[in-house]
Amino acid sequence: MATSSSKDFEPDVAEYIEEAYERCGIELRTGYDLKSASRSLNIMLAEWANRGFNQWTIAEKTVAMVASTSTYNVDSTNATAPIDVLDAFIRETTNSETTDIPLSRLSRSEYAHITKKGSTGKPNQFFINKQLTPTISVYPTPDVSSTYTVHMNVLTRMDDVDLATNTMDMPFRFYPCLTAGLAYYISMKKAPQLTGQLKAIYEEEFDRALSTDEDRTSFKIAPNLNNYNNA
Repeated sequence: MATSSSKDFEPDVAEYIEEAYERCGIELRTGYDLKSASRSLNIMLAEWANRGFNQWTIAEKTVAMVASTSTYNVDSTNATAPIDVLDAFIRETTNSETTDIPLSRLSRSEYAHITKKGSTGKPNQFFINKQLTPTISVYPTPDVSSTYTVHMNVLTRMDDVDLATNTMDMPFRFYPCLTAGLAYYISMKKAPQLTGQLKAIYEEEFDRALSTDEDRTSFKIAPNLNNYNNA
């Protein structure tokens, strides 16, 4: 038996929409149907961002600290792309040697209650202001320039759907979840009698996809030897 030896299956937006319509038991008939489905797809991608689903869009961003300046854009090249900063650390360079220093995150309330935000020193905390253009504020304010660089793991927006010929910005393992989700979204407008069933399928696919996207770490069991040593 001969296999295809290909691994390039990548539906475009029109094919996802066609599949979703078929799951709703209806046909895609008009240009407005295509426009409406594309809009639903973009709204669903925003829902995924709210759930923190798009781990594949995590990007490392860096900001060079400037003395006496505490607040910076998270992304200087695409200021509205960041959704959130997952973690951050300071990379300090001294005599050509680098040291990474983790930063602890402050809530809005915690940062607001710092009475002397202008205090200078080596930053050890950060606050993310989630505005349309997200910013990072560090505390204490850097006391020197060019020595400190903030490194951030940033969750960024997925690419929007603009054209039916676009392909999706995601790994192939998320194709079933996207298709199921789009069918559910379309059913709310076109086939409400199927919405409950399609939502259940979507949530099942979502949970399955989410589980594959989580970090996996080694699991170790450390036995308690206190009683053994005291025997």
